Amino acid sequence: MKKQILSLTRGAMFAALYVLLTLLSSLFGLASGNIQVRLSEALLILIILYPEAAVGIPIGCLISNLFFGLMPWDLLFGTLATVIGCVGALALRKTGNPLLVPIPNVLANALIVPAVIILSMGGEGTWVSFPFFALTVGIGEIIACFGVGWFVYIAVKKIRH
Repeated sequence: MKKQILSLTRGAMFAALYVLLTLLSSLFGLASGNIQVRLSEALLILIILYPEAAVGIPIGCLISNLFFGLMPWDLLFGTLATVIGCVGALALRKTGNPLLVPIPNVLANALIVPAVIILSMGGEGTWVSFPFFALTVGIGEIIACFGVGWFVYIAVKKIRH
């Protein structure tokens, strides 16, 4: 019973941290749009240490997309990209290599979020911009997941052990 409560509490903590870090990104205009670096995406690497983050992060993403996203497409597809990323991260968690864990999230977001951006712009005649948006979203994900995420991972690992 204690393990279940601890797991639930950690999942809720990851959801809350995701929302808080997305708010911080939003203050700098980086939470959504064609150029985005959601600092909250840095939490994804922690799935290697805390598998319950794979539940909390998508919940935090859904809540964040309610406030900071490109509604309504972002609610569905933006959150779906994070769910796919977290499922992939859980699968790669078994490798024990923290540098592999964020790869599914980077790929899912780089492939799905550009469509969200285009659909929120009206969709017509803007699909030619898909490669540009895929590049900018992908670079933002790499910065958040591997750049910021690596420092988060090192800090949490030191505190944890």
